[in-house]
Amino acid sequence: MRSPSGFEYAVRGDDVVIRHHGVTATVLRGAPAQEFLAHAAQGDAQLLMARVTGNYRRGNERTARRHPRNQA
Repeated sequence: MRSPSGFEYAVRGDDVVIRHHGVTATVLRGAPAQEFLAHAAQGDAQLLMARVTGNYRRGNERTARRHPRNQA
Protein backbone atom coordinates (compact mmCIF):
# COMPACT_ATOMS: atom_id res chain seq x y z
CA MET A 1 0.00 0.00 0.00
CA ARG A 2 1.27 3.44 -0.85
CA SER A 3 1.63 5.96 1.91
CA PRO A 4 -0.62 9.01 1.67
CA SER A 5 0.78 12.18 0.17
CA GLY A 6 -0.33 15.62 -0.95
CA PHE A 7 -1.48 16.80 2.47
CA GLU A 8 -0.39 20.00 4.15
CA TYR A 9 -1.58 21.89 7.17
CA ALA A 10 -1.48 25.46 8.36
CA VAL A 11 -2.11 26.88 11.82
CA ARG A 12 -4.40 29.91 11.89
CA GLY A 13 -4.87 31.17 15.42
CA ASP A 14 -6.33 28.22 17.31
CA ASP A 15 -7.46 26.44 14.14
CA VAL A 16 -5.61 23.89 12.01
CA VAL A 17 -6.53 23.91 8.31
CA ILE A 18 -5.72 20.66 6.49
CA ARG A 19 -5.48 20.75 2.69
CA HIS A 20 -5.20 17.93 0.20
CA HIS A 21 -3.59 18.97 -3.09
CA GLY A 22 -4.36 22.62 -2.28
CA VAL A 23 -8.06 22.09 -1.51
CA THR A 24 -9.26 22.53 2.08
CA ALA A 25 -10.25 19.10 3.37
CA THR A 26 -11.10 19.94 6.98
CA VAL A 27 -10.62 22.51 9.73
CA LEU A 28 -9.84 21.38 13.27
CA ARG A 29 -10.74 23.64 16.17
CA GLY A 30 -10.19 23.51 19.92
CA ALA A 31 -9.02 20.30 21.57
CA PRO A 32 -8.89 18.24 18.34
CA ALA A 33 -6.58 20.86 16.81
CA GLN A 34 -4.23 20.76 19.79
CA GLU A 35 -4.23 16.98 19.80
CA PHE A 36 -3.49 16.92 16.07
CA LEU A 37 -0.50 19.26 16.49
CA ALA A 38 0.90 17.13 19.30
CA HIS A 39 0.63 13.93 17.24
CA ALA A 40 1.88 15.55 14.03
CA ALA A 41 5.10 16.54 15.75
CA GLN A 42 5.71 12.95 16.88
CA GLY A 43 4.90 10.81 13.87
CA ASP A 44 4.01 10.64 10.19
CA ALA A 45 2.03 13.82 9.56
CA GLN A 46 0.84 12.64 6.10
CA LEU A 47 -0.72 9.49 7.53
CA LEU A 48 -2.27 11.41 10.40
CA MET A 49 -3.82 13.99 8.07
CA ALA A 50 -5.20 11.22 5.85
CA ARG A 51 -6.86 9.58 8.83
CA VAL A 52 -8.25 12.85 10.20
CA THR A 53 -9.81 13.80 6.86
CA GLY A 54 -11.19 10.33 6.20
CA ASN A 55 -9.11 10.04 3.02
CA TYR A 56 -7.45 6.84 4.14
CA ARG A 57 -7.59 3.54 2.29
CA ARG A 58 -7.17 0.43 4.39
CA GLY A 59 -6.50 -2.01 1.57
CA ASN A 60 -9.49 -4.23 2.35
CA GLU A 61 -12.12 -2.51 0.18
CA ARG A 62 -12.11 -5.19 -2.52
CA THR A 63 -12.38 -8.01 0.02
CA ALA A 64 -15.24 -6.28 1.81
CA ARG A 65 -17.12 -5.73 -1.45
CA ARG A 66 -17.06 -9.48 -2.13
CA HIS A 67 -18.30 -10.46 1.34
CA PRO A 68 -21.76 -12.13 1.29
CA ARG A 69 -23.22 -9.64 3.78
CA ASN A 70 -22.45 -6.80 1.36
CA GLN A 71 -24.14 -8.40 -1.61
CA ALA A 72 -27.41 -6.76 -2.58
